[in-house]
Amino acid sequence: MTSKKTTRRNFLITSMAVAGGVVGTSACQQLTNTTAQSSEHPSSTAQTPVEESASASGQLQEKMPQRVLGRTGVSVPILGLGGSASPLSRPPKEEEIKSIAIIERAFDLGIRYFDTTANYGPSEERLGKVLPPLRKEVFLASKSNARDRDGAWQELEQSLKRLKTDYLDLWQLHSVSYDWNLDAILNTKHGAIKAIEEAKAQKLVRHAGITGHHDPAIIAKGLRRYPFDTALIPINAADKHNPKSFIAEVLPVARQKKTGIIAMKVPAYGRLFKPGVLEGMHQAMGYALSQSGVHCCIIAAEDVALLEQNVRVAQAFVPLSTDEISGIEQRTAAVWQENSFFRQWA
Repeated sequence: MTSKKTTRRNFLITSMAVAGGVVGTSACQQLTNTTAQSSEHPSSTAQTPVEESASASGQLQEKMPQRVLGRTGVSVPILGLGGSASPLSRPPKEEEIKSIAIIERAFDLGIRYFDTTANYGPSEERLGKVLPPLRKEVFLASKSNARDRDGAWQELEQSLKRLKTDYLDLWQLHSVSYDWNLDAILNTKHGAIKAIEEAKAQKLVRHAGITGHHDPAIIAKGLRRYPFDTALIPINAADKHNPKSFIAEVLPVARQKKTGIIAMKVPAYGRLFKPGVLEGMHQAMGYALSQSGVHCCIIAAEDVALLEQNVRVAQAFVPLSTDEISGIEQRTAAVWQENSFFRQWA
């Protein structure tokens, strides 16, 4: 078993396909990374953002604010591209064409955090068609649904091959929903956490995270039991009203542990934009990013135009005032239940 583990990295490196002929003009541009100033206060807007490429249309050349992602020490723009529920995760060929355009445009606009997982359909493969030449410029995050060591290793190998990379910036244990999930994952002999620690030792994984959108108590418990670098959790304007609130239950623990928090389900798949609720993404994203302890968010895009709108909102972001946050919460008080539908996806 030991020899198998120690040869995994060489196997993965030598088996990577060479990317070529599939990357648009954005991949050929020279880009520069700069490091943002670290701030312990998650609402800080002090940053030196990653230099962006000029957009083809001559618009959207402003830079997004950046924040340091918890204890990782890595500075990321406040908006990342989600790999689920979008063309990135849908099989048809026409969706592949759309997804590649979205990924290329996202990079052009300054997005550097790309989120995917082993079970998001073709999402990893599509990111693998664009990102390899840009690998040093991006923060690439994937996930595993496996609870055991061997299953997690199998998914990691698959993810690395599909993404055409020899390491992940962030590897997360995905959709952790129940106590038995935690117990299985954190089993020091056979749990998925053993695969994470082995992969980190072999430099296949830089940081480890946990994700979940079912029960905040489980995620909070996970952060207390193991020093995860990040947590990917639902943070939106309806969550505050839920008796089991991720904002109330997870964020205090994350602040204490210096865990990087990535917000998901920010617009609740657009349901928060129904008439009479929120006015638009500026309120949804503004609310999530104004929560103390949230460092960035990931949002999927159905097309390039929607992506550009989301980037505009991120570029213009400033933390909301207490009165603005209260006003948004009043708008969602009567609809929090219908906007918590994803809690059942366990």
